[in-house]
Amino acid sequence: MLMTSPLAAQLNLPAGQVRLPPVGDTIGDVTDTIGDTLDDTDSIVERKAQQLLRARERSLSRLLRRNRDLIERDARGELARRGEIIAQDLTEAELALLQQARFRLIARETIEGLDFSITRLGTPQGLDLAEAQQAAAEIAPNANISADNLHFQAGTMEPVKTMVPTMVAMQSATPINIEVGIIDGAPGAATRTLGEKGFASGAPKPSDHGSAIASLLWDAGIRRIRVADVYGSDPAGGNALAIAKALGWLTARGSKVVTISLVGPRNRLVERAVQSARLKGIVVVAAVGNDGPAAPPPYPASYPGVVAITGVDRRERALIEAGRALNLDYAAPGADVYGLNVKGKRKRLRGTSFATPLAAARIAAAMERGGNWRAQLDAEARDLGTKGPDKIYGRGLVCAECGRKK
Repeated sequence: MLMTSPLAAQLNLPAGQVRLPPVGDTIGDVTDTIGDTLDDTDSIVERKAQQLLRARERSLSRLLRRNRDLIERDARGELARRGEIIAQDLTEAELALLQQARFRLIARETIEGLDFSITRLGTPQGLDLAEAQQAAAEIAPNANISADNLHFQAGTMEPVKTMVPTMVAMQSATPINIEVGIIDGAPGAATRTLGEKGFASGAPKPSDHGSAIASLLWDAGIRRIRVADVYGSDPAGGNALAIAKALGWLTARGSKVVTISLVGPRNRLVERAVQSARLKGIVVVAAVGNDGPAAPPPYPASYPGVVAITGVDRRERALIEAGRALNLDYAAPGADVYGLNVKGKRKRLRGTSFATPLAAARIAAAMERGGNWRAQLDAEARDLGTKGPDKIYGRGLVCAECGRKK
């Protein structure tokens, strides 16, 4: 495997600053595939789902142990940036009360492109994040208080051991000029973009994961790609505030589709950002993640209106590591697809991360043709599994040969 400590490789982090690795790398053969249905009573499938869930928690715990100066658990036990809460709809009177309770005002900011404001507050000395959240909610019960939760990339990358494959022609015969934004790590120089901006320490910084996402879009015909790097070299990158700002920046710069191959817990700030972007006509496409069907619902894929994407292998079987969004929209190739790493070398990819930009490209192609993009995608999608929309494949498989080799 290219990555035994995947995020270190993806982000080139120094030793001791390793982020959450994709679950598939931590448990080896658990990342197998299943057939058309997932029988929750089947002991083998259930055992693998539980292995994925345990691997997820082990990975989170390792990340926390290595970065306790930057990361802690919130009131729900999820990882977040240490010592900071974010408030929406906070009045001046409530802010004054919070300051009296020793909350420290860090900043009041308006999210560019999304037309709403936030207040960043440092937690009182002596209170952990969970205690501070509870105290703030009691002092300002009408405000939306949230932690700055972390979100993680998902997917693995392997070297191509034989001749570099020739790619199958993508489904779009002509270049697609609808702008597609990426929220991820930055790509390497091999993929051309309209521009990149960093929303984390050390960003924009080229990464393998961001390079793969951008190259898959380019191979699918997208010629207007803009990238918001929410990781850089920050062990607490991928946080809610970075994602909200990134989405706002992409919206303000003209992206019509935004692809997000990241997974985290439900967060009020990200949910507000997604809702605001959608009201401006932005189509947000997100991966269901690789933590398996027993993991909590993945976000942002599970927010209302987000187009949730899962992955299938070459035999069009669902990836067993695929998460379960509250509402699944489509499947796309998520194994044995090929994209570029940060050095411009073509690698074999696996994970719902890599299915997501392929689906985003098909949405952009439909938008460029005009009319109802969803009706066009529904007409293109090939029904898999049980007849009609289902929780394994959504409304069907799109971009079936995208990212494949001859």
